[in-house]
Amino acid sequence: MNQMLRRLTLGFVFLWFFIGGIAHFAFTGTEMSIVPPYLPHHRALVLLSGVFELFGAAGILFRPTRAMAGWGLVLLTIAVTPANIFMWQHAADYPHIPYWALTLRLPAQAVLLLGIWWSTRPAD
Repeated sequence: MNQMLRRLTLGFVFLWFFIGGIAHFAFTGTEMSIVPPYLPHHRALVLLSGVFELFGAAGILFRPTRAMAGWGLVLLTIAVTPANIFMWQHAADYPHIPYWALTLRLPAQAVLLLGIWWSTRPAD
């Protein structure tokens, strides 16, 4: 049971970052709109984080790189936290996203971090 839940969580983490990474390239303008204005080079940051999401997603698929890729995704998730906070603080700029969803996104990010760590750490 524990192993199955771990695999399901790993699959979720993979899909989250794989789809998210693609979104950085398919919807670059939209992704750029959530980068806080105090950060420079919005386009470069969006594209670079998209590359890291895709590399991290690929890295967790293989046992030899899973733990390192997992830590990379943890760091990446923490690094993009300012964008999530910016969206929440400027919810009126995103009328297509309910305020409750933007609010829920912040604690959900903590759950995501836990899921990344748990599913990519070496097996006991």
